[in-house]
Amino acid sequence: MMHHGEYKVVGGKLVVVDLDTADGVITEVSLNGDFFLEPDDALDDLNDAIRGLPTDASHSTIRTAVIENLREGAVMFGFDEDAVARVVRRALGHATKWEDHEWEILGPEIIPITEQVALDEVLTRQIAKGTRKPTIRFWDWSEGAVVIGSFQSLKNEVDIEQAEKHGIKVVRRISGGGAMFMEAGNCITYSLYAPESLVDGMSFADSYPFLDEWVMEALESIGLKAHYKPLNDIATPAGKIGGAAQKRLANGAMLHHVTMSYDIDAEKMTQVLRIGREKISDKGIASAVKRVDPLKSQTQLERMEIIKVMMDTFAKRTGAKPAQLDAESRQAAQELAASKFATEQWTARVP
Repeated sequence: MMHHGEYKVVGGKLVVVDLDTADGVITEVSLNGDFFLEPDDALDDLNDAIRGLPTDASHSTIRTAVIENLREGAVMFGFDEDAVARVVRRALGHATKWEDHEWEILGPEIIPITEQVALDEVLTRQIAKGTRKPTIRFWDWSEGAVVIGSFQSLKNEVDIEQAEKHGIKVVRRISGGGAMFMEAGNCITYSLYAPESLVDGMSFADSYPFLDEWVMEALESIGLKAHYKPLNDIATPAGKIGGAAQKRLANGAMLHHVTMSYDIDAEKMTQVLRIGREKISDKGIASAVKRVDPLKSQTQLERMEIIKVMMDTFAKRTGAKPAQLDAESRQAAQELAASKFATEQWTARVP
């Protein structure tokens, strides 16, 4: 059988492979693309490394074969052994690309914060079961909240007395990462639910810019030149504007979400979050100011205008279609919020 795969390295070059297979083995290989490779003959090393591998070879197996077979002194420019492994896995159908999936977009809908984090678990598990198409969902809410990462200490991150004083609800999400200060309308948050095959063989560090390449395009279209600052910060030349978090389930589904600052009350944030001042200390802010508004001040656009640009860009890049959150999923989220995410047992899971 003949197989064809393509992979565009984020910030790099296009890698293409054409394969023949027989009896579960890769029999012929032609690796090509607009990358650079020195010396020229090293291309034979790459093809030879892949030829003879089983068609179900893992990403790490292919990667190791490439490293071990590449002659001493050879240099790859604009791609690497991971890119080779990824394109081979794509050609064989083990790794997928955006256009392999039928995407849906769930636009902003005002939902309580406890149900927002519950929806992340509900919809990700639906992806794992195959009962939901890959989906991007934009959040909206009407309450003040702090959403802490799965592994953060409640007492170390949040001043509960100040949170109660300001009417800020504290909830814990299923993914790692840092605390999100989320009053109504002060930030833009979206969640992406997809099969893990979309990031097959990718480390978390590599998957963040890959999964958010479309949002960098959206931001650039409204005048922001954004980039990833390892591991999971999104920044512009003016400083950090947001951050990402991710959760990969053992059954093959993935949650990736991002929160970007639109117009945050930094003074209140530093009262509620114990490490608030520490977290903004490297952002060019000498002290707590009245507002931190990178998206608002840098674009001069309303929050919903920016969200619409993001939704339109994602739809253009992936072919995603608008959809509505179904009643069954909403009910499941309400029940999970009541039994888990709204409980002290979960919120104080790490005291």
